Parts: sequence; structure tokens; C-alpha cells
Amino acid sequence: MRWIVATVVSTVVLVLVVLTIFEHEIDGSGWCVARVGDTVVEVDVEQAKWASLMAAMAHERGLPPRATTIAIATAYQESKIRNIDYGDRDSLGLFQQRPSQGWGTVEQILDPVYAIGRFYDALVRVEGYTSMEITDAAQAVQRSAFPTAYANHEANARALASALRGHSPAAFACATDPSGGSPQGLDAYLDRAWGGVRVDGDPESGRHAIALSGDDVDVRGWALAQFLVANSTEFAITEVSFDDMRWESGQSEPGWEPTEEADSAIVRFRVG
Repeated sequence: MRWIVATVVSTVVLVLVVLTIFEHEIDGSGWCVARVGDTVVEVDVEQAKWASLMAAMAHERGLPPRATTIAIATAYQESKIRNIDYGDRDSLGLFQQRPSQGWGTVEQILDPVYAIGRFYDALVRVEGYTSMEITDAAQAVQRSAFPTAYANHEANARALASALRGHSPAAFACATDPSGGSPQGLDAYLDRAWGGVRVDGDPESGRHAIALSGDDVDVRGWALAQFLVANSTEFAITEVSFDDMRWESGQSEPGWEPTEEADSAIVRFRVG
């Protein structure tokens, strides 16, 4: 009887773990995975795009990784990290912000850069948010009818934030086919996400580089490298390298591999 009970409990735990990891529908354009400690999170390319944007904007604002975790956990609950144009009453976008509640116009809220910026503007006004429970900080911003629901996404949000903020090197990778994408607009998108990034490159070879300087080069470098991977489908990025590691598109099981061609102060990538 004890063995039967233990087996049932183990099975339930296994099912819960599988449901936690695969709670998202992975679409046909590719998928990404974050592996941080014992947590493995799979997302599709749209979810990866917006999660990486939340990480980049928080980094550029000088906000702690916890702010990114709160933002991602909130978007998990509100929209499944999708920029949707519908919701309860007039709720819209990643965080289901409402024009009638002063969050902005419909057009503004459906601009993820604007929506994420407004979320962080509200979050930093929450006194003590950096030491609050994730779900409490999210609720202080959102004032949801389901105040504890954000806690359901905390583990996944922590893993994505740790990887995409660069604190977990080589922890985020994607299996993507960039053949349908285009590098057109990448420089402008990097500017919006990161507040200005100088990209040097050779259009003929498709090879580009972002040189890094200042403090925390390794963290910023990994944040940028994994941001490029997260957006590889849209911008036709086929290879990213940094700090003796390289990621390539088209992998059946996404990950980073050691290479002697990577630099610890330059993020290199290839498009096309």
C-alpha cells in the first residue's frame, strides 16, 4: 500500500512538472527554452520576443532583475506573454492595460515598448517592491480580481529573467528557422529596446558585432546575446557568439556550444 501511494504521488508530481514546463502552446515558427538550475521553461518565438524586450528595457533603465521577473510573471497571467488586442472590457496588450483606467490610448497600449515602459513606471512607484513577494508587487500594479494568480508563474518568470538579463550565461536558446525573416529594422529595434546600441558590420557577409565597454560587460554581453537569439526568427539571425560560446539556428535541440572564435567583450552575430 505504501508503494502504491508513493507511486501515485510521484506520478502526480511528474504531471504537475510537465504541465508547468509545457503550459504554453509552441507554434510552428520555432521555440525557445530557458534552463536555469532545475527549472526548464519552453516558450514560442512571440513569447520569447516580449520577454526579452522586458529584460532589455529593465536593464537599460537600471532596474534589478526582480523587476523583470515581476513583469514577465504579470504578462504570463494577463496575456500568456502575447500582445493581444482583446481582453476583459477594454483591456489590451501584454499586461491587459485599460485605456479607461489611464494607461494610454489603444494604439499606445498595443505598442509593447510603450506598454512595458508604463508597467515599469508604475512598478517603481510601489514602495519596497524589490523585497515584496512577486505576486504582491504585480498586484500592486495591476489591481487584479485574482491577486494571488501571479504566483503561479513565478518559477518560470525567474528563469526567463535570469537568462535574459544575462545572469545565467548560455541558458537561453532557440530552435528557429530565420529564412523567412529580415534584418531590416533590427538596428531601430535595438535602439528602442536598449536605448542605443552601436552595431558594426559587413552587409555582404552578414557578419555584425557589438563592442562592449564599462562595468558588467559579461552580464550585458550575455543579455544582448540572448536577446538576439530570442529575436532570431524575425530578424533572420543565424548565429550569435559571445564569451567562448556560440548559438546557431536550425538546431533540433537548442543550446550553446563552445567555440574559440568568440570574444568576451564583443557580441558577434550573423544574419541571412
